[in-house]
Amino acid sequence: MDAIVAEQLTKRYKTVQALDGVSFSVRDGEVFALLGPNGAGKSTTVRVLTTLTRPDSGRALVGGEDVVRQPGRVRRAIGYVAQDSGVDWEATGRENMLLQGRIHGMAGRPLHARVDELLGLVGLDEAADRIARGYSGGMKRRLDIAIGLVHKPRVLFLDEPTTGLDPEARAAMWVEVERLARQESLTILLTTHYLEEADRLAERVAIVSRGRIVVEGTPEALKAGLHGESVSVELRDSDGRLAEAVQVVQALDGADEVHVEGRVVRARVPNGAQAIPTILSALDGRGFPVASVTTARPSLDDVYLHYTGRDFAAEDEEHTPVARAWGR
Repeated sequence: MDAIVAEQLTKRYKTVQALDGVSFSVRDGEVFALLGPNGAGKSTTVRVLTTLTRPDSGRALVGGEDVVRQPGRVRRAIGYVAQDSGVDWEATGRENMLLQGRIHGMAGRPLHARVDELLGLVGLDEAADRIARGYSGGMKRRLDIAIGLVHKPRVLFLDEPTTGLDPEARAAMWVEVERLARQESLTILLTTHYLEEADRLAERVAIVSRGRIVVEGTPEALKAGLHGESVSVELRDSDGRLAEAVQVVQALDGADEVHVEGRVVRARVPNGAQAIPTILSALDGRGFPVASVTTARPSLDDVYLHYTGRDFAAEDEEHTPVARAWGR
């Protein structure tokens, strides 16, 4: 049975169409990622699935229960780690977890044993009796996740679990999530705007853009679906002629999906090594000095560009204010 089913979900906030017919399913025991830039609708989708907001239309099931008709049953079956922590910073890590267990009707030895088990699992056993305010960013996020697991949910929702963490803490969190997926036998749905996070953690990815699922599949299958390689050419000085530089590359045989970001012109070509001399010669012939050139195999960034026609990083930055206002 699918652990999560979303069918044609829509949600509108005043003038913002946050969800515009979102449909996907997550298999039992799977790690699934909703990947998209800020403002894409990822967090709104999660809030619908966790019963925190009602969809305007559509249907969603979590653990076989309808999120609108049976919200209480859904809540008992899920753990939810939001972007904004719900930890009491003046309590210890252990006290926070015990409180969460009691809210779910747990008590006595079973509760204490579960808390001890999770503290060890997320590496907080030695810090369990320290005030949570003194935890590092990574420790705070691990405590958030442990709190979400106290009542042994079937499905765990992680909404942007590593936002705000430094690269080292983010990498450590990836290890924790992978371990949890194995040891807790969980279905995990995570939202992220980090391409490498989805690539690393998810068995399947649904790419979200402007309230819609644009493509879905395993990271490897999505990347393999793009033929050729990406070439990035950084111009030393475009002198305000970026549009002309794009036209020069577009005119070359085999160049596709040409776009510009800053002073970098990117294109997809059948063979990067063979295309680079031709691209450099064409740009030089039109007076464009080149600072550097690189080639790479397809990435999820390329997948996003291919299916939406927009650059992931640029759209992420563009919609950050909207994401803050409407909860991504």
